[in-house]
Amino acid sequence: MDPIRNPFAPGAGTPPPELAGRDELRATLRTALERARIGRPAKSAMLVGLRGVGKTVLLDRVRENAEGVGIHTIRIEAPEGRSLPALLAPQLRQALLRLSQIEKAKEFAVRGLRALAGFASKLKLTYADIEVGLDYEPEPGLADNGDLEHDLQALIEQVGLAAKAAGTALAIFIDELQYVEEPQLAVLITAMHRTEQRRLPVVLVGAGLPQLRGQMGNAKSYAERLFDFPTIGALPPTAARDAIEKPLWSENVTITPEAMNLIMEATQGHPYFLQEWGSHSWLAAMQSPITPDAVEKASITAIAALDESFFRVRFDRLTPKEKKYLRAMAELGAGPHRSGDIADIFPASVSSLAPTRSSLIGKGMVWSPNHGDTAFTVPLFDEFMKRIVPGDDWR
Repeated sequence: MDPIRNPFAPGAGTPPPELAGRDELRATLRTALERARIGRPAKSAMLVGLRGVGKTVLLDRVRENAEGVGIHTIRIEAPEGRSLPALLAPQLRQALLRLSQIEKAKEFAVRGLRALAGFASKLKLTYADIEVGLDYEPEPGLADNGDLEHDLQALIEQVGLAAKAAGTALAIFIDELQYVEEPQLAVLITAMHRTEQRRLPVVLVGAGLPQLRGQMGNAKSYAERLFDFPTIGALPPTAARDAIEKPLWSENVTITPEAMNLIMEATQGHPYFLQEWGSHSWLAAMQSPITPDAVEKASITAIAALDESFFRVRFDRLTPKEKKYLRAMAELGAGPHRSGDIADIFPASVSSLAPTRSSLIGKGMVWSPNHGDTAFTVPLFDEFMKRIVPGDDWR
């Protein structure tokens, strides 16, 4: 079939043609943002889930919808090694400049820009990666103590006051939040707590790997009362089928039930994999309907594409010992697995492997669903490890 008409969109954060199975959560987040705008209590949210389940896509769709109804937003991705102040400062400046164009909010927004000037100039000594344009002179005593916890509270508070004066809300969207260091995460939680106490229209919508829930709980004990933590997982069968069938229908193409079952089995309902199998099945099919034969051919090319991109980009970041640890996990299956069982397969003592496990958690490759358990953060990674490190020589 015509590759130009291929409706599927496998890619990192690429919006799928059909965002299936997420309507209820989108409605919940929309309600929270609208409540914030009118000054009602609204819980912020942290979307947690494995790689490839569509957290980034969902985050961006919620942001797009918020902007469509006049809510101001900023969007940040938290890479490894960057400080939270460096990530927030340029985006908060943009938000304040936009708010300063609204006459009734101008005074508050300008004061927010003065707060930002003090915030950046004093914290630059501690966080050298802060780079932000300064539009006004600092106001002495406003967000300029050089203490991140105090200064971020003051800065976010000023942004919230400007948004309130403008009759809108500010939604802060942060992806890959698990990479923010725990002390800085605690500061962010404290700042959001302060805005809630003052009923200011600021909402934080974050996304991260499953360990984010525990990281936030460790950072501040009240985090689980301040935020909702919806789990973003594989799609239920009906939604998974919609993710394949509806884009096909839009192109007047159908798929046989047997072929659909093969895709469901191969992808286990994970949104990213559904896009890969949908795309490769389209390319493998000669005509409508898409048949099991086309899906079987597509599985070969889809797995090869995943191995060279989605999986390989993560594998290549690992040390030899980390690769061996993950290969030992894969020998046990999809998981989660007890640390002792992994150590027996490795083989080594649990204590000697603790630094390796900790490093893999830090790199976002594994997480701990329960004390002493270890699980992959990437679906189907156990199968990839067996393909990329076959046989027993790894032992």
